[in-house]
Amino acid sequence: MQTCYATARLEHRDSGVLLLLNDAESSWIDLRDPTHLDFEYLQQMDAIVCALHGPKTAMHAVHLGAAGCALARAWDAARPDSTQLAVEIDAMLASKVREWFDLPRAPRLRIRVGDAAQVVGTLRTQEWDAVVRDVFADGQVPPTCMSRDFLLECRRALAPEGLYLANAVCPPRAAVAAELTHLRHLFEGVLVVGDPAVVRGRRRGNLVLMARDRALTQQEVDRVERAVRRLPLPVRAWRADDPALPRQSVTG
Repeated sequence: MQTCYATARLEHRDSGVLLLLNDAESSWIDLRDPTHLDFEYLQQMDAIVCALHGPKTAMHAVHLGAAGCALARAWDAARPDSTQLAVEIDAMLASKVREWFDLPRAPRLRIRVGDAAQVVGTLRTQEWDAVVRDVFADGQVPPTCMSRDFLLECRRALAPEGLYLANAVCPPRAAVAAELTHLRHLFEGVLVVGDPAVVRGRRRGNLVLMARDRALTQQEVDRVERAVRRLPLPVRAWRADDPALPRQSVTG
């Protein structure tokens, strides 16, 4: 079916349903187990939150970019008393996913139609335990959703121990390098989680960028590292100053 911005298609696979937008895999919903996350980057985000906030702590989270709301649905099931907001620019898609999937109802999960780059400025200050950015257009993160101003608004919205979690694609390494530069300047604690081959630009894939106001202790970094290495497809965690990470070239 045609939504406001894409052609949506559902494919039933095993115990779940895969949502494709313009033939790109967008969300996978397990109809039997809502806590099951199929996409690797969502598993990594969840592992980070479990390592730093515990596996069952209620989350007050905003998801910038909603699609099928797989992560919000998983956190609702695994973390009782969570309250979440999903922001989706496609009004028809936002309406249809309520019909297609057994998503939690408000106030557990509210879906707001809007452009993430604009909605982020309306979020209440220091309210959110997690701000998750998962916004893509034509396979890339829109520049408006990775700018310094956007990240400043995300930081403003986060609670003192809140986590910024972003789904980034690499290559191009330059785009990841630019966002990491902003994160290093704005946050004390920054980590990158992903496959080493993706980090080094040897193959295309997703990276998870994590940031918070307070610096990470070595114990916390170690907890994240252990958590992501236990995933079905183990990955690594890098501190922001690791030379393996993409960096902006210095000119002039």
